Amino acid sequence: MMDDPSNRKPNNNAPGDEPQRAPAASGVAPAMSSDLHSTIPPLPLPLPRAGHELPFVQPSSYLRPKIRSRTVPPVSTPPMSPIDEEQLQGLKGLRNFLRVRTSYDVLPLSFRLIVLDNDLLIKKSLDILIQNGTRIVSAPLWDSHQSRFAGLLTATDYINLIQYYCQFPEHIDDVDKFRLSSLRDIEKAIGVLPLETVSVHPSRPLYEACSRMLKSRARRIPLVDIDHETERETVVSVITQYRILKFIAVNTEQHTMLLKQTVREIGLGTYKNIATAKMTDSVLEVINLMVVHNISAVPIVDKNNVVLNVFEAVDVIPCIKGGVYDELTSTVGDALSKRPEDFQGIYTCQEDDRLDSIFTTLRQSRVHRLVVIDDNWHLKGIISLSDILKYVLFTGVTSDEEYFPPT
Repeated sequence: MMDDPSNRKPNNNAPGDEPQRAPAASGVAPAMSSDLHSTIPPLPLPLPRAGHELPFVQPSSYLRPKIRSRTVPPVSTPPMSPIDEEQLQGLKGLRNFLRVRTSYDVLPLSFRLIVLDNDLLIKKSLDILIQNGTRIVSAPLWDSHQSRFAGLLTATDYINLIQYYCQFPEHIDDVDKFRLSSLRDIEKAIGVLPLETVSVHPSRPLYEACSRMLKSRARRIPLVDIDHETERETVVSVITQYRILKFIAVNTEQHTMLLKQTVREIGLGTYKNIATAKMTDSVLEVINLMVVHNISAVPIVDKNNVVLNVFEAVDVIPCIKGGVYDELTSTVGDALSKRPEDFQGIYTCQEDDRLDSIFTTLRQSRVHRLVVIDDNWHLKGIISLSDILKYVLFTGVTSDEEYFPPT
């Protein structure tokens, strides 16, 4: 009996493909279904509706983890207060000022410059600095053999010499024979990290001089020019962080007046692990604190942590005048009594003082650091000139004002 074609399942072969046949048993002729396949065309596949087309997927795609795209909501930053906006505007104005002014602009109309030969005895260099007044506490070094700048002599070098004297007392007779060219060897002997010898051309932007000082941890930088006739280096002068900040304070009051955030709000200064000393401590003990903590000043406090004074690195120079190292065993109080009569004292501030008031102090006085105290003169922290300069140069810097000085 013949099957009814209407009861057949539709053929799933695509048009044009050979129809599939079941294998015939051995010795049995195939059924007449072959004639039916040749006369009845296969039913076409239903076309997918518009918008439901199936994509072509490679088998390996099933093995890959599916990544679900997630829309990350934008992080909303709170709007800045008017004081914050003025603060950033003032800092940007100061940085623009440092980019258009040169290091040469900082120099006063008249100044003294002492350049010491690298072959000079360290003992004689100390006498020269003392003879030229209390404000000369550093001097560029000159290599006469190569006719070039050789570094900078500072009070830190004399402190290192004292450390060498304490660590190697058996070489006390050699101390007075050391020359300025031996300073780097002394640093290696006592195990201190030497400061990088840096300089800057006087016509370069002042921003570059500031960046190099902060990078090398130096508090002053020599200005070195090139003589066009001899093509040799010439030391023009030395500028300090104090001189730069005073130059900023005097010439940019329209920008510094915008810096109305307090010392506490901007986190300016150091408030933890502050090295202190007592008036009865020896000068040697304070010098050791300076070397261990790599600092240039130590606050002097009483038993109640009330600030009495500050012992600075330059206070060491009168203590070793004439090479008399025995005075280093004297007390801090005795050493501070040898300060000159025109010493202006120490400068203090509180955490609630604003940065614009600090620039006013810099504009009016000779400030090298600020001791942070409370209402009862208890020591809270200390603000160095490096802290102020670093805040001005790097706080709130935007991509459109990035500046990378050449190395």
